[in-house]
Amino acid sequence: MKLTLVTETFPPEVNGVAMTLHRLAGALAERGHAVEVVRPRQWEGDGLAPTVFQEFLVPGWPCPGYPELKIGWPVYLRLKRRWRMHRPEIVHVATEGPLGLAALQAARALEIPVSSSFHTNFHSYGKHYHVGFLARAGLGYFRWFHNRAACTFSPSVDMIAALTEARFNNLHLMGRGVDTEMFNPARRDEALRAEWGAGPTTPVAMCVGRLAAEKNLPLVAETFAGLRAQRPDLKLVLVGDGPLRGALQRKFPGVYFAGVQRGEDLARYYASGDLFLFASVTETFGNVVTEAMASGQVVVAYDYAAPRAHVRDGDNGFLATFDDAAAFRKAAARSLECEAQWPKLRNAARKTALGLSWDRVVDGFENVVGALARQPIADVCVTNG
Repeated sequence: MKLTLVTETFPPEVNGVAMTLHRLAGALAERGHAVEVVRPRQWEGDGLAPTVFQEFLVPGWPCPGYPELKIGWPVYLRLKRRWRMHRPEIVHVATEGPLGLAALQAARALEIPVSSSFHTNFHSYGKHYHVGFLARAGLGYFRWFHNRAACTFSPSVDMIAALTEARFNNLHLMGRGVDTEMFNPARRDEALRAEWGAGPTTPVAMCVGRLAAEKNLPLVAETFAGLRAQRPDLKLVLVGDGPLRGALQRKFPGVYFAGVQRGEDLARYYASGDLFLFASVTETFGNVVTEAMASGQVVVAYDYAAPRAHVRDGDNGFLATFDDAAAFRKAAARSLECEAQWPKLRNAARKTALGLSWDRVVDGFENVVGALARQPIADVCVTNG
């Protein structure tokens, strides 16, 4: 199969979506498929590292509010020329921005089947950035965009239910695996914990992700402050960076801000924490949850997306009613009351993560897009409402 994958965020260190797409492209190439990735160049020298797939890099603009990432230009004519010369059997579009729209239109003009994936709740971010009035228009655009593809993948059952209610068509589940060799309790590092002011028996709470409004980090910090009434020596480590870092540091001086961590350094951070506080309500999945579970942390999260799929309340973590701050604080308090049971909970979380195979994820995607690539073009180049 000749597959072209079009995306904005791709280098795996950028975020969970980029990591997922990078793994998908690499695994398909290793299975013998001809894979090309079309994406914007993210920084000078980007694209020089060897890969098992081809890359076609296009110019990009800095993303508003996230300047370290680039948004690809709408290179419609360039893609059309390239795909006339090197025609893919299917184009998978994983971004709804200008580059993704150009790819969708170019593929349809050439009658190449198109699949898409819905990875990020951009339309739900509006209330966090004071543009909630744009949510309806944003959702309408996303529906129009994805319904012009032959199918759309989404990473969680509840997101598929929400998209179905919003009249998205031809939806397929594409879950997420986790690298249990990289994210492993064996990487626990007492010297690193000492940098946080934590001894071998000091409980450490943690959250990993972009320090931005949609991640609900004030609730994480406020929950931590409440938990210190139960356990005064409790520490909180926030791993990541973003526009809220300065404000959070000023408001919560007792929190350790680790900045961005990648690769084995990130794995050491995960393994060296104990309690993972994840209060975001805008995820389509939440890779950090399964990474924390693989690392042996006790997860406290809202009951949706990855936590709903993989966390069993009181068995391998703790769940709170979705978007209920009081319930989240109560779930965190319960987790601390059960500190004596943490070894059992951590082992159960690790066992759950060991069952989340990337091979199974790739199998499902390969089967669906392979079938689309083999269908008569009239059956897959459709225009839905």
